[in-house]
Amino acid sequence: MMWDGNGNWGSSDWATLALIVIAVIAVIVAIVFLVRYLSRTGGTSSTAAVPPASASGQESPEDILKRRYAAGEIGRDEYLQKLGDL
Repeated sequence: MMWDGNGNWGSSDWATLALIVIAVIAVIVAIVFLVRYLSRTGGTSSTAAVPPASASGQESPEDILKRRYAAGEIGRDEYLQKLGDL
């Protein structure tokens, strides 16, 4: 940034400063989003959240129904009705 001799900045210097500030803010925002994304995907690799499978390696219909109910995909009434059907 250059002084014009009277202690003032030129108009192009203000534009350059504005672009630098915008670039720094963009980099900070990108880093925040990257950290949030990596922390969200890193926590799902736990094997404790995996429902148990039957001896054949597939879930039983009751296990699937329990998982759907626990995940909130179906309500209590639908869960009980389907459990009775099984």
